[in-house]
Amino acid sequence: MSYRIAVDTGGTFTDVVIADGDGRLTIGKALTTPERTYDGFFGALSNAADNIGVPVETLLSGSDMLIYGTTRATNSIVENKTAKTALLVTEGFPDTLTYRQGGKHEPLNLAMEFPPPYVPRRLTFEIPERINAEGGIDLAFDEAAGRAIIVGLGPMNIEAVAVSLLWSIVNPDHEVRLGELIAEIMPDIPYTLSHQLNPIIREYPRTSSTAIDASLKPLMQSHLSEFERDLRAANYQGEILVSACSGGAMHVKDVVEKPIYTVKSGPAMAPLAGIAYAEAEGEGNDVIIVDTGGTTFDVSLVRAGQIKFTRETWLLGEWIGHNLGLSSVDVRSVGAGGGSIAWIDSGGLLRVGPKSAGAVPGPACYGAGGSEATVTDAAVVLGYIDPDYFFGGRMALDVAAARHAVTAIAEASDMSVEQAAFAIITIAGEQMIKAIQEITVQDGVNPAESILVAGGGAAGLNILPIAKALGCAKVLVPSTAGALSACGGQYSNIVTEYSASRYAHSGNFDFAGVGAALEGIKSQIAAFSDELRGRGIEKFDSEFFVEARYINQPWEMEFAMPLDKIENAADVDTLVQAFHDVHFRRYAIKEEGGAIECVNWKGRLTATLDKPNLPKEAASAESPPRAKRISETYFGGTEAVEAPVYVGADLSPGALIEGPAIIEEPTTTIVVYPGATARVTELRNYLLESEPENRA
Repeated sequence: MSYRIAVDTGGTFTDVVIADGDGRLTIGKALTTPERTYDGFFGALSNAADNIGVPVETLLSGSDMLIYGTTRATNSIVENKTAKTALLVTEGFPDTLTYRQGGKHEPLNLAMEFPPPYVPRRLTFEIPERINAEGGIDLAFDEAAGRAIIVGLGPMNIEAVAVSLLWSIVNPDHEVRLGELIAEIMPDIPYTLSHQLNPIIREYPRTSSTAIDASLKPLMQSHLSEFERDLRAANYQGEILVSACSGGAMHVKDVVEKPIYTVKSGPAMAPLAGIAYAEAEGEGNDVIIVDTGGTTFDVSLVRAGQIKFTRETWLLGEWIGHNLGLSSVDVRSVGAGGGSIAWIDSGGLLRVGPKSAGAVPGPACYGAGGSEATVTDAAVVLGYIDPDYFFGGRMALDVAAARHAVTAIAEASDMSVEQAAFAIITIAGEQMIKAIQEITVQDGVNPAESILVAGGGAAGLNILPIAKALGCAKVLVPSTAGALSACGGQYSNIVTEYSASRYAHSGNFDFAGVGAALEGIKSQIAAFSDELRGRGIEKFDSEFFVEARYINQPWEMEFAMPLDKIENAADVDTLVQAFHDVHFRRYAIKEEGGAIECVNWKGRLTATLDKPNLPKEAASAESPPRAKRISETYFGGTEAVEAPVYVGADLSPGALIEGPAIIEEPTTTIVVYPGATARVTELRNYLLESEPENRA
């Protein structure tokens, strides 16, 4: 039998999802091993192999495709563990990364200090040259000066070089020559040229993405190469794809050339699973996807079946952090996962996160040396998690250690241990609600009009009160929720994007310039399609997008083009009307008859891969399910509430569970709060329902 493997290596757990020839999905889970990724992967794969009932060696040799998602790149940026990188810029423009985009959340706070730029000012070097916006050369490239600067990088132990010159997107000659000099003088040092990576107007996001990509090359090239070597040594012979922030997968050799696409690659897979599950259950295609891992809570959005993308992906804080600069899946993350640590601030207020206990030492209940209270510890104290069934019974939890950790919070807050535990769960939920509102309400989307698809090992602990606060009547928790992002890998396609910048005013449209830009994109798509056909892939779909704005608007809006070429005034009118319609749908306002400015053009090629067919089971008319045991649980009151505990594998499709109750899956726990219900669907997922809360 042929298998397909999907992997998501998170900060705490490594998840593996195996799809067999019949479409059945099997989860494997193990603690992440940061020192060597393959060890954690092999542990999770072995767990999945045991669940299937085949030797792990047979599983590996019998698999034809592996899709790999990882947080390695994201974590290296957040933890400042990227390569020592030099930035080469046009003379007179050394502060692009320092000034960023100039915004801040507290404009009247003059004492607020911005973090240092992504590449330190002392490692930013000015190249004597200048190309203008039309591509003309105002100042010829001073090759002697450029050569001297590159020679000087050697003694500084520079590990990577980023090159971002002014208007290289129009005329790349100077960047190309600098690249040749770097290859000649520093042949072992990787470098990134901005016009090749991200050819867009706007100097900051282009420079930022170039610097990030270059800084990741030594780390990610070594990481991916090591992982591939380990796989081949274990007799894996199939394709290796890597999940990308663009919402699809890329071949490992392509990612090695552009490792920036691995930033947030794991979370970018979750919406693929979310829309697949929602549509399979007949719950529509307007979906909010949440993924609660050990370290973070990630939120993404699907509207009318389309995943929401953005060019405003910030790491370490909007405006003050670092902008990815690329069009990527819009994933909002907050430090509120199962391992997020609860603490008391200087004002005596209880906080949760963003610091996490991670995989090592982990929450206090892991018994591995952790002593600070986490969300998982709180759930153990509240009776939500069975200490003997955690991780499918593979890991026993220390209840006494969890209570001891939460007791420290309780004593500092003048609460009982149970009240403190419930407060930790509640505060973590409030942060999650804010993250969901940020991607929905702030962008004109009413969350009550969507279904919530919840994944992650800790998702089921508090998703019902979150949904209730948002006005969402339904929550879908897949039986594979504990590995939602990895599941998304099973529903991914190969996706690649190509961009070009060309300014065009709708009142005086540059037909020749835009036509050349689109033709250039199409030729790149055609070349890559031919390469994929050589690998046996035959199903392709192309989409084209433009970033445009009304006159005098400061920022562009990306939308899908209604046609793939613009040859006359009628085509321009069609494009403008599409802009009006999308603008009105998103922001409830449009300037009918107003002119627009088009800035960046993009083509997206999707090469369709085969997907698992989710098998259905007919609903059973059996008697009400029997509980495994009764748990003493707490839901905010002072007294314990008896909640029956059910094992997911014992429940038949059609079974209806009324809260309070707990449903245990091997990789997640679902808490059915009082007043809510959970129904087992024909796909063996859980549809949770409760009365929405009115927060007005």
